[in-house]
Amino acid sequence: MNFNINNACNWRCIYCQVPDLTLGAAPLLDFSLLEKELRRFLSDVLQGDFFDRFQVEPQYRSIKDIAISGNGEPTSAKDFDKAVDLIGSIATEMGVLPNSGFVLISNGSLMHQLKVQSGLRSLHRYGGEVWFKFDSATDAGRNFINNTAQTMASALRNLKISAAICQTKIQTCLVDYSGQGLTDVEKNAYLQFLKRIKNDSVAVGKIMLYTIARPSMQPESAKMKPLSPEVMRDFAGEIRSLGFEVRVDC
Repeated sequence: MNFNINNACNWRCIYCQVPDLTLGAAPLLDFSLLEKELRRFLSDVLQGDFFDRFQVEPQYRSIKDIAISGNGEPTSAKDFDKAVDLIGSIATEMGVLPNSGFVLISNGSLMHQLKVQSGLRSLHRYGGEVWFKFDSATDAGRNFINNTAQTMASALRNLKISAAICQTKIQTCLVDYSGQGLTDVEKNAYLQFLKRIKNDSVAVGKIMLYTIARPSMQPESAKMKPLSPEVMRDFAGEIRSLGFEVRVDC
């Protein structure tokens, strides 16, 4: 579900694949259109010939999840909480939930807002989960990779808020910028951060690591390449040693 059809976001991650990305928030949501399009799409998948038209292999003919995301930060939508509840209600009525997943993919920067917390409570009621973006555990790294002034202290506060309301997983994108790979500074800071949330009993148990698969549409694109599978697997091993479950996509 793309809430940010205006290509606006409050961050500008250097690996972002959205063209013409602008600084801003999601536009006002048209709830009548949202309901119409969601019902039409789910009907096409459940009762129509969607899988045949797109020649989907038999083993993949199911709805894995409904993901709220977009060409920007979806929680910036003014009526974010109402949208989550509407999507959950329709998907439940049509028999998609609770058999499929319900996911919010977010940079986590707005979790302190009451309307976002209300949306997280709705997500939790429908059995959903948050994929909380966390690419760097240093202020300098976050400023460079995500082009955000949000501090580590603020990120930790928001992660705690998210995890206290709804099941939350950390999602981390790792890239090789200018041949630097995964630096010791960034790696050690990330591991120390995970130790801290473990010691603080923050209810986060799963880390999702991935690297770029398609070219970025940002000015830094030419200087980036995917992190090697060996580095990704080694880093995942160090994270697992701290007691976290890790999924690696590379």
